[in-house]
Amino acid sequence: MFRERFSSFSNLTSKSNAVNIVLVGNSFVWYFTVLFKLDEFLQQNPASSLVWVVHFSALILSALAGAQFSKQLKRSKFLVFWMVVGVVSSLMMFALSSTSVLLVCLVSLFLGVSLGFGMPACMSYFSESVAIESRGRVSGITMLATGIGIVGFGFILESPLFLIGIVLGIWRLSSLFVFLWAKDNRRIGQKANGSSFKQVLSQRSFILYFVPWLMFSFVNYLAAPLIRPNEFPGLTAVQLTFMAGSAVLGGFFADSVGRKRVSIAGFTMLGLGAAVVGLFGSNVGLRSFVFYFNAILDGVAWGFLLVLFIPTLWGDLSYNSSSDKYYALGVTPFFVSNLLEKTVAQGIVLIFTSYAMFSFAAFFLFLAVLPLVYAPETLPEKAMRERELKIYVEKAQEIAQKHY
Repeated sequence: MFRERFSSFSNLTSKSNAVNIVLVGNSFVWYFTVLFKLDEFLQQNPASSLVWVVHFSALILSALAGAQFSKQLKRSKFLVFWMVVGVVSSLMMFALSSTSVLLVCLVSLFLGVSLGFGMPACMSYFSESVAIESRGRVSGITMLATGIGIVGFGFILESPLFLIGIVLGIWRLSSLFVFLWAKDNRRIGQKANGSSFKQVLSQRSFILYFVPWLMFSFVNYLAAPLIRPNEFPGLTAVQLTFMAGSAVLGGFFADSVGRKRVSIAGFTMLGLGAAVVGLFGSNVGLRSFVFYFNAILDGVAWGFLLVLFIPTLWGDLSYNSSSDKYYALGVTPFFVSNLLEKTVAQGIVLIFTSYAMFSFAAFFLFLAVLPLVYAPETLPEKAMRERELKIYVEKAQEIAQKHY
């Protein structure tokens, strides 16, 4: 069955898809490396909460502004400008070690804007140039490439800040060269018709997917501080490994069985993992097994959900209009969750000293499935029927070859 599901892998190697994987993956790797260094320098900074508020506020507001004003410039020019800003902001990272709170706030603000302002346009370019029938698979490969890139940058994280800034600047510059080299990107114009933020928020299908994603982001920020990876060697590695593998699997399944089923499976696994920890996490004999089991389920679920709710779904829901605003609104809960985790996580740990929090999280994660039951499938029915017919024909041919 897996061979039939993955039989269309060859079309992922097209030039257009490769360029999209590079553009999106490059920006994700750049940002998570920046985020790691920000976190490292702010851990001992008494003004860390202020800096995080400035950073994530700048990121979210610039994303909304970028989605609003990206139509003022030709798509290719807008993306070139965005990547150049990324190069410049990378070279400013040496100032993070400054003792001036104002300077650190300014740098963190600029780093947030460097991602947020152009990311909706980049993701919209992704959705417009990747066919909806293969968008899940390309998204899965993109998330896998992002994970590999983040691991690769882990080897330079202990280097001096100015050196990390130079490497990150070169990294962003490489995506600009790829974009300019790919001549076909200039033939992909920006869709003229775009929805307003009000129209997006009043769209029933958007709300039915957005609400579960919002609930998940909120629950994740509450439960994440209660899991202490240092207590269990390799816990984070286990989760990341399953996340990387399931991102690819989730992308392929999203293009075969549909986005809706994969999203329901992801939320169900998260709820099951939280429920197991809530019920048996305090049991000394089962404690180790429970947390590793939860790490596996969380890794698989995160892989599924990140592929769906970052690169895939919002482009699907925009249909024939520009998807900039869908992406800007759709990724907001993810960054708000990160902000809450960075600023109030320790307070959550002090308040919730028992595993009752995981039972609370499980309840809301299972509850998040309800809107998805009523959500429409965003993968065209024709694409699913054609793929099912292709699988049926291939199976029939295999049976015929065995008997004749």
